[in-house]
Amino acid sequence: MSLPQPLSDGLVIARRNLIKIRRVPDLLVSATVAPVMFVLLFGYVLGSGVEVPGVDYREYLMAGIFTQTMVFGSAITGTGLAQDLQRGIVDRFRSLPMSPSAVLLGRTASDLVTSVIVVVVMTVTGLLAGWRIRSSPLDALAGYALLLLFAYALSWLMAVIGLSVRDPEVFSNASFVAVFPLTFVANTFVAPGNLPEVLRVAAEWNPVSAVVQACRVHFGNVSAAMPPPEAWPLRHPVAATLAWVAVILAVCVPLARWRYRKAVGR
Repeated sequence: MSLPQPLSDGLVIARRNLIKIRRVPDLLVSATVAPVMFVLLFGYVLGSGVEVPGVDYREYLMAGIFTQTMVFGSAITGTGLAQDLQRGIVDRFRSLPMSPSAVLLGRTASDLVTSVIVVVVMTVTGLLAGWRIRSSPLDALAGYALLLLFAYALSWLMAVIGLSVRDPEVFSNASFVAVFPLTFVANTFVAPGNLPEVLRVAAEWNPVSAVVQACRVHFGNVSAAMPPPEAWPLRHPVAATLAWVAVILAVCVPLARWRYRKAVGR
């Protein structure tokens, strides 16, 4: 049975993007080097000064670094789309008998593959740095699945931003302003209870915090000695993560398709 045309065309575009990574490996190297540096620098620098009750700080840190990397990595989608628009590659696609949705489906699918590769590299680095998964293999796989699901949803958000700018450099500045506070005003590196009141509330309801907490739970990197979270998203992190993913996809998928039609019509 053949796939629907948008999916089959999207797979062709995804293959094109993955071949580009193989021919220009610098893209993948730059996507993996930064997370490895974060693991080593934050693990050994902050690890010597931050105490987490019942858990080694490097184990507490890894879920945060994983999620932060997925957030930063999602910017690849917006950058790629902005570059394809600027270079006229999207105009070339439009001249071919292919579904208009294929460009977005292929871009987000290929970037998901990149995220999987980055997660594998980070896992090996984390294990070498002393991180341990203290849950069952199924729990750990569930943690990774939530992480990649969140990364895929964010790719659609970055697609909207990438299709809304006229220059890849503008996208880089805009995405940096958006994702930097998103990853730091969260429970990525320290518990929200250590933050001032306004930042604490923002961190507790930050979608990044829900993903980080869900991964910590599924990786077994939590302890009964840790103060129990009070905010609903952190007490039910899996449900909160799935809710955020559903909201982001429900808003950004149709918005990205609309922005794509508008961008190619300029």
